Amino acid sequence: MSTTAQQVLSPEAAIVSQAQSLDLALRDAAPAEVIAAALKTVGRAHLALVSSFGTESAALLKVMADVDPAIPVVFLDTGWLFEETLAYRDTLIATLGLTDVRSIKPLEATLSREDPERELWFSDPDACCRIRKVEPLARALKPFSAWINGRKRFQGGARAEIPVVEDDGAKLKFNPFANVSREEIEAIYTMAKLPPHPLLASGYLSVGCMPCSSRTAPGEDSRAGRWRGQAKRECGIHTTKTS
Repeated sequence: MSTTAQQVLSPEAAIVSQAQSLDLALRDAAPAEVIAAALKTVGRAHLALVSSFGTESAALLKVMADVDPAIPVVFLDTGWLFEETLAYRDTLIATLGLTDVRSIKPLEATLSREDPERELWFSDPDACCRIRKVEPLARALKPFSAWINGRKRFQGGARAEIPVVEDDGAKLKFNPFANVSREEIEAIYTMAKLPPHPLLASGYLSVGCMPCSSRTAPGEDSRAGRWRGQAKRECGIHTTKTS
């Protein structure tokens, strides 16, 4: 697109156009190439990787660390996480040499006002995710113009058609693992000798907050244990545009 054409685009349209161009260029790229492209596009100071430090997180963090271990990593400490997840975060920071992991928590004033009894996860899980995940992440991402996440198409549902690069409101959103298979992720763990999440051996194929995570039965989808028995499948951080 010419400079003249770019000048007439609104900021939002410019982000959409940039995301589409990057997606076209990177749709068949390896995860490390996608992360390197994100780094080149916006620079380290404006790029963050968001990680849950869940059961598949080490693979993406390993690829990122090989590109640049100083890329900021945002971790949402919701107040409802398993102790095993918090310990796993610390293990991976040490194992991979990550130098800028930022643990973000919900605002105490918000929790006191909207979830004083800590029962919101049961009565209104969407509202619980909003105050414990969506709002804290939006706050944490304000200094950045692009972010990286670990969604994969094989996880199904709303993730089945995700692009490698997309617009996320006023930011670029990179999905370097969009095209990878479960076998490729397992290969990264094996080759790098990455430690597994402590709860994986207990049947938790996907780990989030304690009240909304359960073990997965053989043959079930990897995310079947999240919000079991409800229509809910996403916490909201991937369905709410950032600004």
